[in-house]
Amino acid sequence: MQPFERHEGLTAPLRQDHVDTDQIIPKQFLKSIERSGFGANLFDSWRYLDEGRSDQRHTQRAINPDFILNRPGFAEASILIAGVNFGCGSSREHAVWALLDYGIRVVIAASFGDIFRQNANNNGLLTIALPEDVVQELMQHSEAGGHRLGVDLQSCLIEELSGGDTREFAIDPIARQKLLQGLDDIGLSLLERSAIEACEQRRCSTEPWVFAPLQDREPSP
Repeated sequence: MQPFERHEGLTAPLRQDHVDTDQIIPKQFLKSIERSGFGANLFDSWRYLDEGRSDQRHTQRAINPDFILNRPGFAEASILIAGVNFGCGSSREHAVWALLDYGIRVVIAASFGDIFRQNANNNGLLTIALPEDVVQELMQHSEAGGHRLGVDLQSCLIEELSGGDTREFAIDPIARQKLLQGLDDIGLSLLERSAIEACEQRRCSTEPWVFAPLQDREPSP
């Protein structure tokens, strides 16, 4: 996955609490395990006026002009500011893929669904939890249009690029390491590959029956 160190981008406010993963990417589009191609159906039931089908071309669908990402000046947003409990619901990893495929690199909210946040950490999407009053303040700034933030994961700072406050944010140290290095859980484990291989070699010597072919193993008494 793409490492995350610093990102500067336009913000978009999503004044909605408890946005679940089916609202982020509806179930009818979960027909692929490829990590691309889902951006066109991000927030599908809100972005379009018709009911989405997996065989439709999104360019031929009726756009909802009132949805924030369809409004002038917000379509290029790469930082989403949302309400509480963003990403609740089912554990579908496609929700994170859809956000990234659309171009969202950062989601700021008062809280997140636990599994969604884990999926985000494993795919290069930075999720930042801030106090609700701070989130509301950022939303107000964003709603005016043209609001840009700089998000630095090295220093864990959010900077108002047009001038203004600089805010600190907290993040789990392991999640921060994975994002900075562009590693998922498997990649993080493979950093210890030499130690893992040495452990396996020791076990081959001390517990050879574990590695014997199934047909050669002695039956249990």
